[in-house]
Amino acid sequence: MTDSVLITGAAKRIGRFLAEFLAKEGFEIVLHYGTSHSDAELVKQAIEAAGGKCHLLQADLSDPQAATQIFENLQQNGIRVRYLIHNASLFEDIRFETMSQTDWQRHLQVNLTTPVFLNQAFAVQLEKGESGRIIHLLDWRALRPGADHFPYTISKAALASVTQSLALALAPQIQVNGIAFGAILPPSDGGDTQKILETVPAKRWATLEEVGQTVLFLLTGPAYITGEIIPLDGGRHLL
Repeated sequence: MTDSVLITGAAKRIGRFLAEFLAKEGFEIVLHYGTSHSDAELVKQAIEAAGGKCHLLQADLSDPQAATQIFENLQQNGIRVRYLIHNASLFEDIRFETMSQTDWQRHLQVNLTTPVFLNQAFAVQLEKGESGRIIHLLDWRALRPGADHFPYTISKAALASVTQSLALALAPQIQVNGIAFGAILPPSDGGDTQKILETVPAKRWATLEEVGQTVLFLLTGPAYITGEIIPLDGGRHLL
């Protein structure tokens, strides 16, 4: 059976890199996107031009039914996945004092609720005795919460707890781990890139290759590793 991996939010940025990187490593890609259809098509074309396989899957992760729809779509197309990477997230610079209920609910739905139920649907579709792996792409803020990006930070901190809880709940069939990112790509919300590096002991941005290597390790490395969250942040979580 081909090792299929579902990557959420994989039409742009880190998700796109991971889709192309893992395709080169021999994985069949199930590329989820929200509204970026043209970008998703470009990624699919690039993967197939390099000899890989890629399926496109559209879903609005802010919809409470998104998880069910995603796996119904996969089933209808005869696709079963053994690996699930939660890359999609909502990241907005909203402080507690100005946060609305809508802001709160949107971040929790996309960053926490839908991933939880995607994990549930993923576990159900695996055959008895078939192993699987889940990776939550987190943030160093999940380990050291601050006041900025409040609903984003809290939703990611909760997902970090889900990582450990599900490692217990889904053992021994499924390994669940996370990666807590630091300075990977310049923020899409226009944050001060120079100020970011001032708080990174490594004094540089991570390379996308380092991201790919870490994800690949958790997908193909020892199955005895579960419930772990690896900081990929140049030491930022230590400060």
